[in-house]
Amino acid sequence: MHRSAKRLASLLTCAAVPVLLVAGCSGSDSDSSGDASSSAAPGSAKPSPTVAPAKFKTLPNPCEAFSKDTVKKMLPKAKDTSGDRGKSTDNASHGTCSWTSSDEKGVDGTQWRWLDVGYQRYDSDPGVGSGDKRATDFATKQIADAKATKDAKKVSTVQTSGTGDEATAITYDVKRDGTNFKNTTVVARTANIVVTVNYNGAGLAGADAPKSADLLKQTQAAAKEAVTAATKANG
Repeated sequence: MHRSAKRLASLLTCAAVPVLLVAGCSGSDSDSSGDASSSAAPGSAKPSPTVAPAKFKTLPNPCEAFSKDTVKKMLPKAKDTSGDRGKSTDNASHGTCSWTSSDEKGVDGTQWRWLDVGYQRYDSDPGVGSGDKRATDFATKQIADAKATKDAKKVSTVQTSGTGDEATAITYDVKRDGTNFKNTTVVARTANIVVTVNYNGAGLAGADAPKSADLLKQTQAAAKEAVTAATKANG
């Protein structure tokens, strides 16, 4: 086609399209496909969010969180020193174990004890945060739940050093069926794992109630063992 005829055809084509598209037409002799490619802004996809990988990948057997000596000391007359392991659909992320002890002393009454440990592990997830952050959020909730125990009296919070990255002990008294129970809960976090240890006791049939200070000391030591077990399970 003659050069002037080609230019005229181009102008007529532009005149035929709606006004909003006219600005995209050019009166030059350049090929229209070339103009479109040069004016289009390159796509800029946003990078996916990233989080630090979780430090720990598994959990120990919760019934092996404490040494046999610790179990015997905290539960002198434990029904089963090997513990009662709770059911879990994912043993690498969640695990529990519990023990009970009823030490009958004849006319001096009975000393009753309960001990349990719970492990909760979190993986890192770009959608909700790092494993450490998720574990920190869970530990905060565990502490709040312990402090909010129904009918709890004399609630006290004590920071516990040397146990994971952070640890808090909560002590309180609670009355159940006319019996006063002394309770201690230690919530500890080590990286992306949260360890919760509960220990409580009562004097039955006229026996004296255990001392809160003694329960606290024993629970703090047990929590430290449980955190160490988590670390060893991950090599």
